[in-house]
Amino acid sequence: MTKLRAEIANTPTRLKAHKLGDDAPELANYQDEPKQMQSGAIGKSGYLKLRFASGEYRSELVEMERRVPSLVQKALYWDEFMPQLPCVTMISTSGSLLQGDRQALDLIVEKGACAHVTTQSATKVHTMEANYATQFQNIIVEENGYLEYLPDPIIPHRNSRFITDTHITIHPSATMIYSEILMSGRKYHHLDEQFGFDIFSSLIRAESSSNKALFVEKYILEPKKNQLNLAAVMGAFDTFGNVILLTPKKYHSPILERLDAIYDLTNDIAFGATQLPNDAGIIFKVLGINSPKVKDAVRYFWQIAREEIKGVSLQKPFLWR
Repeated sequence: MTKLRAEIANTPTRLKAHKLGDDAPELANYQDEPKQMQSGAIGKSGYLKLRFASGEYRSELVEMERRVPSLVQKALYWDEFMPQLPCVTMISTSGSLLQGDRQALDLIVEKGACAHVTTQSATKVHTMEANYATQFQNIIVEENGYLEYLPDPIIPHRNSRFITDTHITIHPSATMIYSEILMSGRKYHHLDEQFGFDIFSSLIRAESSSNKALFVEKYILEPKKNQLNLAAVMGAFDTFGNVILLTPKKYHSPILERLDAIYDLTNDIAFGATQLPNDAGIIFKVLGINSPKVKDAVRYFWQIAREEIKGVSLQKPFLWR
């Protein structure tokens, strides 16, 4: 048991989450340690490993490893249009990301398997007096694999600092859809909460299973240094959705032909899509005033993608979603 604990503690993904902020220039001024508990201490170093494999009749969650505050219970099969699809909800027992938190995820979809992964609610990044929070996600989708990874929005509280790094390795025959929705803060809680966070840094990069680089996208938001609610940035909008679809080239044109580009100030929504380099897939971006409309736009894109790639649609959303 002691050896197993050591192996889990030293997994490369978890170590990467702990070191993520050390080499990030944008976090150079936030290296002080919290007074309450050291960064990455027990209870502040969450880890999840989820591995899906193809079974006789359906795909299955065949391996799960978890460390507080990260939690997963079991896979459910609630998608009536894809009954072979295991649906997993990631849970945080801490309620929010705190200063000094380090989160790590290994998500693996093996050959011919499929999976849907989401979160139980929005990821809230709590107000910080020291240090920052990190998240490193290592995602592998093998030959003919299919993954829907659609977390709920991220809500950065006032004076928070959060860096997230997502590394994707995908086989040319596989498909993955990944979304990241960022809200401006708790704008109905306090006037200073809207764009009141210090730093939000996001890096998403993908490579093929043969180690060919596919694309890299990084953006750093520091609204106290550079306003975001300006023309040519976010304008009147305050919620941002970023969706990455990695899928074989044959699906790109059919999906793009069905997509509309929308800029509708009356309904407070704007979105559009374009192709990623190296024939990797499609990127879809959304701006909105609130998260429900942005989530609806993400669902619009998700539905078109699933229909073209898998030949099945989405079931109606649950009332509580």
